[in-house]
Amino acid sequence: MLTFTHRTLGQRVLFGAGRAAENLLSEADRLAARSVMLIADTPARQRAQDLAAQLPAAIVYDDVVPHVPIETADHARRTAAEHDVDLLISIGGGSATGLAKAVALTTAIPIVAVPTTYAGSEATNVWGITEKSRKTTGMDDRVLPAAVIYDVELTYSMPVPLSVASGLNALAHCIDSMWAPRTDPIDQALATEGIRALSAGLPAVTADPRDRDGREQTLYGAYLSAVAFSSAGSGMHHKICHVLGGAYNLPHAQTHAVILPYVLAFLAPAAPTAAARIADAFGTSDAVSGLAALRAQLDAPTALRDYGFTEEAIDEAAHLILPAIPDSTPRRVTERDLARLLRAAWAGAPLTEEAMT
Repeated sequence: MLTFTHRTLGQRVLFGAGRAAENLLSEADRLAARSVMLIADTPARQRAQDLAAQLPAAIVYDDVVPHVPIETADHARRTAAEHDVDLLISIGGGSATGLAKAVALTTAIPIVAVPTTYAGSEATNVWGITEKSRKTTGMDDRVLPAAVIYDVELTYSMPVPLSVASGLNALAHCIDSMWAPRTDPIDQALATEGIRALSAGLPAVTADPRDRDGREQTLYGAYLSAVAFSSAGSGMHHKICHVLGGAYNLPHAQTHAVILPYVLAFLAPAAPTAAARIADAFGTSDAVSGLAALRAQLDAPTALRDYGFTEEAIDEAAHLILPAIPDSTPRRVTERDLARLLRAAWAGAPLTEEAMT
């Protein structure tokens, strides 16, 4: 018997190559914006400046920091209040979207998100703020962008290594959605299609960074991954990465890219139906080998030690992560399991049974 409860979040999505400025101006007009705050990360600053000239009473705010430190959030909130802002526009990756969400969380100012990476935060009602090296996340409909504007041309400036890491972050949304706390058949269907799109698009992007079809498939897959993740919630993979990012200031996308194969190898034997769907989406007979083959094609990030995580921090990190692991995780997780997983990920060790069990 098929029984489930699914909630679909309400959001406008405007997808079109070369139409970002046109669609953004249209949304600002639709939302009757009088005072606009564009929140842009460093790579998107000039684009934000160009757009600001076309928007009403617009200011550009570029004090964007990964993992949204509480001090950064508070300063952005004060700036929005000082300028009587009634529309937030985020331009850039997940950090820019995350900061816009932090402002919206306490002000309910609507957001229009213009992503330039495959982070996926733009399609969720999930927020995250870091205080005293601990990242807190939550869900609130006030932070869900009212509209998302996808333009594949905005991703062309993203270097291939970042495209790979960001795309694998999106892939992690898909895979985690297969067994996250609120997962249902709709989430799993979206995630399966997302895996197919990402596994087709990312190799094309690495082969030719200007390949429009590859970029579009990847951007489409990233959106699907975020919609699935927003409904299904954070599973074991995301809980690990949120703790690592907040406590050790590790780069978001690269951390997800490194951790993903280890979590998949740990959980796949305990969730054979989900693992079979993941394998089918990869076009392989086995989920773990399917992901490994894709990562080899992409020259994916392999070790946490390459991004500043130290071996000495492994036991502490395992202790911090364990309370966050959802009860719905298909396999029982111990602190020892987490320490072994993190040690393998720190070293970039092969996915052996000894390393994962």
